[in-house]
Amino acid sequence: MIVSLRTWLRRLLFVIVFIVLTFLAFGGYRWAALLIAPMDPYKTPEGGAVKVFHRHVAPQEGGSIADRLRWFYWYGE
Repeated sequence: MIVSLRTWLRRLLFVIVFIVLTFLAFGGYRWAALLIAPMDPYKTPEGGAVKVFHRHVAPQEGGSIADRLRWFYWYGE
């Protein structure tokens, strides 16, 4: 069996270039994700924005079925 050094060097070069390009693509995707992501998604909003921290009051127990259904459609609970 004859092993060609030139063939193995080409294969090694291909693998090295493939790995380098893979790392470059991965780094580019991470950079793009950081670029479009908000700085801190959990910070308290400023200005006229409102952030909900607490649940609203639950309906009274023993209400009519119509009240409970209206509450469900209004609040989605």
